[in-house]
Amino acid sequence: MSQGKTAPHPSANYVRFFDTTLRDGEQSPGATLTSAEKLEVARALSRLGVDVIEAGFPAASPDDLEAVQSIAKCVGLDTVAGRPSSGPPIICGLARAGKDDIDAAWKGIREARFPRIHTFLATSPIHREHKLRMSKAEVVERVREMVGYARSLCEDVEFSPEDAGRTEPEFLYEVLDAAIQAGATTLNIPDTVGYTMPEEFGALVAGIKQHVPGIDDVIVSVHCHDDLGLAVANTLAGIRNGARQAEVTINGIGERAGNTSLEEVVMALHTRRPLFNLETGIDTTQLCRTSRLVSTSTGIVVQPNKAIVGANAFAHEAGIHQDGMLKHETTYEIMRPETVGAQQTKLVLGKHSGKHAFAVRLRELGNPLDGEPLIEAFNRFKTLADKKKMITDADLVAIAATELGRGPELFTLEGLQVSCGTSGMPTATVRLKGPDGELRTAA
Repeated sequence: MSQGKTAPHPSANYVRFFDTTLRDGEQSPGATLTSAEKLEVARALSRLGVDVIEAGFPAASPDDLEAVQSIAKCVGLDTVAGRPSSGPPIICGLARAGKDDIDAAWKGIREARFPRIHTFLATSPIHREHKLRMSKAEVVERVREMVGYARSLCEDVEFSPEDAGRTEPEFLYEVLDAAIQAGATTLNIPDTVGYTMPEEFGALVAGIKQHVPGIDDVIVSVHCHDDLGLAVANTLAGIRNGARQAEVTINGIGERAGNTSLEEVVMALHTRRPLFNLETGIDTTQLCRTSRLVSTSTGIVVQPNKAIVGANAFAHEAGIHQDGMLKHETTYEIMRPETVGAQQTKLVLGKHSGKHAFAVRLRELGNPLDGEPLIEAFNRFKTLADKKKMITDADLVAIAATELGRGPELFTLEGLQVSCGTSGMPTATVRLKGPDGELRTAA
């Protein structure tokens, strides 16, 4: 007799977010998390509003089993303060299509209010021949048997045909049909090696929706990898063709080039709502905070130009862009930084910046300039920007100070030398030219 409750079934235009940061994301080289770190991230994911947390692979190690159990008890039972949806998220454990793995997964998640067993078996010709060494008939029978066994333990069972993107569509339909008959409630379609193009992956999901009996009674999910940089595009293609669960990770971390980035799919659906006409339960204002937590916990730095959560996602240096932003934000921003929990838009001053942005920043720093002093200061700024990669506020204040109440230059710096080391006295030597043309040196 199966145990555990299933979460309320969402409406047809609702996209569930299945976060696998703690399982597939942790498989990034060097990203191993302790049990305490996993629990902290799981709480953040719950506050973010994800619908399913894949807490780990319980059969992988005793520590992984313990971490999954802890998350099931702490996050899978109590509503975390600030969570946008009602009730805790589904807590999921991964299992290969074998009884020992499925038993370990059930042991890990069974105390959650909404537990889910996620089992998988490869289906592509490459995997059948070289990894499994199983025939098509044997694969179908194993799926039928193991999904049925998982369903005898848990009412919510997800099945994934590994490497679905390289599986013959007709055989894939047969496998998915067997999984539905055995009791699967979610069918996940993985592009395991990031091989497919968006139009191919969208057509694959559309074909499944059209040809698999009983498909309308289950949720179709998509799980894409970024080997060709197409994970987000493929995920959105799957959603546009009927998938209603997206399997993702924070910051897109994961095996090899990573998984589909949660924040990118969320904000694509949010920003292009009229196009997709779909809803999610994600609190977008938590995106940057959760991104920083995962980056700190895993030690994987978020690249500055990363969409949505990168340090430069809302930074503008080009003068044309800065001028447009100062006139109206929507000229060069399709979303506001506060929507994703980021700090305000940054107009980064560099060699590409214009005089308008320079003058605005000086006013913000309490050093307004106008007329000839502004022109002189801007010229000095441009000269400095050609030499420095990063112009700081201190640089700007110093430039402005030279123009505020500026009088005639009586002394000119001719040279400066500083020497220091582990022994001896540090020395600074300065040479100045005075108004009489005489050089003066002091140390």
